[in-house]
Amino acid sequence: MAEANERINAPISTTELERRWAAVRAAMDERKIDVLLMQANNDFMGGYVKYFTDLPATNGYPVTVVFPRDDRMTVVGQGPSGVARILPPEGDGLRRGVARFLGTPSYASVHYTAGYDAELAQTALEGYNGAAIGLLGTAAISYALIDTLKRGKLGRANFIDASDAVDVIKSVKSEEEISFMRRAALMQDAAMEAVFAGIRPGMRDIEAAAIAERVGHSHGSEQGLFLCASGPVGSVPVFGNRHLQNRVICEGDQFTLLIENSGAGGFYTELGRTCVLGKASQEMKDEFDFVIQAQKFTASLLKPGAVPKDIFAAYNQYMRENGRPEEKRVHCHGQGYDMVERPLIRGDETMAIASNMVLSAHPTYVTERTYSWACDNFLVGETGVTERLHRFAQKIFELG
Repeated sequence: MAEANERINAPISTTELERRWAAVRAAMDERKIDVLLMQANNDFMGGYVKYFTDLPATNGYPVTVVFPRDDRMTVVGQGPSGVARILPPEGDGLRRGVARFLGTPSYASVHYTAGYDAELAQTALEGYNGAAIGLLGTAAISYALIDTLKRGKLGRANFIDASDAVDVIKSVKSEEEISFMRRAALMQDAAMEAVFAGIRPGMRDIEAAAIAERVGHSHGSEQGLFLCASGPVGSVPVFGNRHLQNRVICEGDQFTLLIENSGAGGFYTELGRTCVLGKASQEMKDEFDFVIQAQKFTASLLKPGAVPKDIFAAYNQYMRENGRPEEKRVHCHGQGYDMVERPLIRGDETMAIASNMVLSAHPTYVTERTYSWACDNFLVGETGVTERLHRFAQKIFELG
């Protein structure tokens, strides 16, 4: 573990990893699943790999994890061809719970390498032909991986989607996980404060957003999005990603920023606010006040056992009754190792709310003259929301 503490940015404890493994294996046993298979190529929405190994997939490079019900894991990832490291029972300090690491230089941008990871996964799954293989995050697993396995030596295996079984475990946070998420929220509070203290006319949007990114890195953040936009008061500047952040901020402009980065340890929260380099219009203030009331309304419905479909319907009824547009996107969702994690508050989500979930709520809508929104994270307790993780003031900041 000395190496893990030296090399890994804010490692999760081995005790926490063992808790996760035990809970998942109990679910596998109950459902008669012999082995789990997962794959990711990024640390924005590749949380299964991080959840099981404490090491994220990054940079578009595929990482494949084989998690047996009764043995240690095999990891397939970026490395020289032919690498096959056998790890001791206690791991190597970096890869805990892993028996083998198999390396291959494969790239999503190079089509003829698509089967390389799959061939090594097939090696890792030797002995499971005819077994029940549970897939995690089927939207993230490459076609090449499953196609190669089904046409190869695992043609008799029963491939099933096991995401539901693991998601219900992964979405409920332990005290250790919650402590990391509190740290992430406070980091974002500090980043937003730094942006509003440093923003000036003459900056481009991307330069203001870079202040938040720099603060995040100083607190151990590894990855994230910083979506923003500026515009005159009375316009509707909907925030965008970096390639849409070239506008020069002018005196009197409004500036909207969403800080959506992971904190130390890899857990995501998100914070969104608007400032004005001058004075906000009364309409902006009125609509923002309503947004906060809409956020509080959603938070009041986040109780253990509540069904997202019902919450979503109640929220849209609230919006209609108050003369505001219905939500057509996702205005509230879980977070953790994934930037967007289940449960989603919308009509097709089947996972109920549970105690110790952390959810982001960001009601958003536009009028002819305003872009109205706010974003904060909330912790669900035994009777409902017990804590807003962010401490940043809920107001439009007038900086002029």
